[in-house]
Amino acid sequence: MNRRSPHTVNDVMTSTVVAVGLDAQFKEIVAAMRKWRVTAVPVLEGEGRVVGVVSEADLLAKEELRDEELTMTGQKQHLADYAKAGAVTARDLMSAPAVTVAAGATLPRAARLMAEHRVKRLPVVDEQGVLKGIVSRSDLLKVFLRTDDDLASEVRRDVVDRFFPVSRGGIRVDVEKGCVTLTGSVRDATLIPVAERLTRAVEGVVDVRCDLIAPMVVDAAPER
Repeated sequence: MNRRSPHTVNDVMTSTVVAVGLDAQFKEIVAAMRKWRVTAVPVLEGEGRVVGVVSEADLLAKEELRDEELTMTGQKQHLADYAKAGAVTARDLMSAPAVTVAAGATLPRAARLMAEHRVKRLPVVDEQGVLKGIVSRSDLLKVFLRTDDDLASEVRRDVVDRFFPVSRGGIRVDVEKGCVTLTGSVRDATLIPVAERLTRAVEGVVDVRCDLIAPMVVDAAPER
């Protein structure tokens, strides 16, 4: 049986990306961010390999420390910040190494990377680390734009038809605003929680209500 593969980063990423080189100047970077309305840009070297990322936070160090008067101890604690405050090129401003994701990575994998590293977007790279696109938090939410009919078709094909080949004619799959309701009678009660779990795992499903039942079959008493 052919099953739909999980969505990958490649399915939702933005292929047109604003990026800068290692020698890009401070004002050039700020101008690019403003023009393209982005909060961070990948830094590239050579044939497009991602070596770092310059974010708004990296740029703001120059403004944040402009008027600060720190003690000697405070200055030692903020050495990295002071270095960025005095930087004028992407080479010195960027955070490195860059946190990147492969185009073939699953959406949950990308979401975990963003959460772990507290970033809003990830450069998408190939096996050589060459930039192929960018994926943001909003991109990961695109799967929730799938239509109710599309979700219903996938649940019926990959869950109902697969696990209940005998009972499938009596099972209803209703979807409203991404919320799936399963109703009907099945033969094997042990498969009901499996069906609910797999339905919930379908990308784009918001919630699941599982009203499947498995009527008890009472054997006739033996004749005496």
